Amino acid sequence: MKNLRLKAARAVLDMSQQDLADAVGVSRQTINAIEKGDYNPTIKLCIAICRILGKTLDELFWEEEA
Repeated sequence: MKNLRLKAARAVLDMSQQDLADAVGVSRQTINAIEKGDYNPTIKLCIAICRILGKTLDELFWEEEA
């Protein structure tokens, strides 16, 4: 499942995938894969992303029930 909330939160802060990747210490390809839904990040990486973007885990990574 695509993570459009992550992409939107990044866009609000005018951050590129590379900017976010640099801030959390991963490759741009990792951020791209998370946004596309091709990669499930570790909880440690999720927390790091949330801190940089000023969001909670629920806001960015909790899947809504269908």
